[in-house]
Amino acid sequence: MPDKLRPHATPVHVLFALLPGSLVLDWAGPAEALRIANQALLAQGLPSPFALHFIGPDSDSPTSVGVCLAGLAALPKELPTPAWLVLVGQPGNTIAITSEPTRALLHWLRGLRLKAGQLDLVTVCAGAVLAAHAGLLEGRRVTTHHHHLQELQSIEAHCEVISNRVFVEDGPVHSSAGVTTGIDLTLHLIARHCGPAVAAQVAQTMVMPMRRGPHDPELSPFLAFRDHLHPALHRVQDAVSQQPAHDWNLLRMAEVAHTSPRHLTRLFTGHAGITPLLFLQGIRLATAQAALHAGHNVTAAAQAAGFTSDTQLRRAWRQLGLAGTPSKISTTALDRYK
Repeated sequence: MPDKLRPHATPVHVLFALLPGSLVLDWAGPAEALRIANQALLAQGLPSPFALHFIGPDSDSPTSVGVCLAGLAALPKELPTPAWLVLVGQPGNTIAITSEPTRALLHWLRGLRLKAGQLDLVTVCAGAVLAAHAGLLEGRRVTTHHHHLQELQSIEAHCEVISNRVFVEDGPVHSSAGVTTGIDLTLHLIARHCGPAVAAQVAQTMVMPMRRGPHDPELSPFLAFRDHLHPALHRVQDAVSQQPAHDWNLLRMAEVAHTSPRHLTRLFTGHAGITPLLFLQGIRLATAQAALHAGHNVTAAAQAAGFTSDTQLRRAWRQLGLAGTPSKISTTALDRYK
């Protein structure tokens, strides 16, 4: 399986940079998603993929709802690698930068050099405005909360501000529109780092609709056909989602459900509205798509998803009427991450 589709031995250090008045939902939602991802991997006997840090110019800082955070770490002189730096929004129609804590944060941000895979920037809501003030968005495609679109463009004239998007990615910059879309973006990043099955498990735990990506509002195939309460079917769907490349067939899936292949088919069609093998094919295609969007070639994507060959992947792709081609998606992703 390609390295980007499984947890890495070295955790990603996720640093939430918090100012006085930071919007709680902007950082607490993504932080909880990352915590749940850690739990999911630990339950499988694997190391935690994320190390969470909460930093700021002041050790004690009030939040948007008045509760005060205590014990924030100082802004570090050197950042660990790999790292994601998260900037979040604040209340108000515009973001003021005159306070001493904000000036201190901007001074620190201006000394950073972003590089995909080493130091990535993640902005939630008006966190993008702070990034623009720090000069981190020049030449990038970004989004922010609709209240701050014009403000963002006026601060950084040399970035392309995208409206009406859940989130936008451009190299090491990952920006989301605000509040709950920060969770959408975090789920997307978890899927890229740990695999889509882990991200789907996180989304299910949070009872959160999981989006496929920045352009597609549809639910992830890993969450589709799960609107039932049959434990045997959930066991099979969990097993297939966690190991799509396993040598699955109807008999092996029935063994997980402790039933016969014929009865499993009846259960799937009656409770999930799909046959077991069509569900398996959807999961494998979703896994292949995730690999392609991460920049892997068609052969690696087919292998990660459990297809026996590139040809089998392309055939399944055509049968389900997916847009584009595997080769085109892989090439586009490689260009995007350069």
